Amino acid sequence: MNMREFTIPVASVLMLLASGLAWADGDANAGRAKTTMCEGCHGIPGYKTVFPSVYNVPKLGGQHAAYIVKALQEYKAGERSHPTMRAIAANLSEQDMADLAAYYSDGATRTAAK
Repeated sequence: MNMREFTIPVASVLMLLASGLAWADGDANAGRAKTTMCEGCHGIPGYKTVFPSVYNVPKLGGQHAAYIVKALQEYKAGERSHPTMRAIAANLSEQDMADLAAYYSDGATRTAAK
């Protein structure tokens, strides 16, 4: 096995482990208390928004916690472009993101409206 064949899998595993640290300490109960800003869009089944364009708002319940944390981090960093989500994420701490991710990843049918 050459160095490149070894490095890529090892780097991938390390990245997964590092991303897991960001949400490992999330508290689902605390996350439930922080869903106020999420409920207006993500808590309505089949909801579509018209700003900045018409699209279906994604369901959060049952989503993987690591994905939710990563998405929120990317909105906060300006790496994702939705203006409303960027504004919301800008005010979230890493703990807030972890708590929200723990709450939403807890069950496949859970919505913000619970």
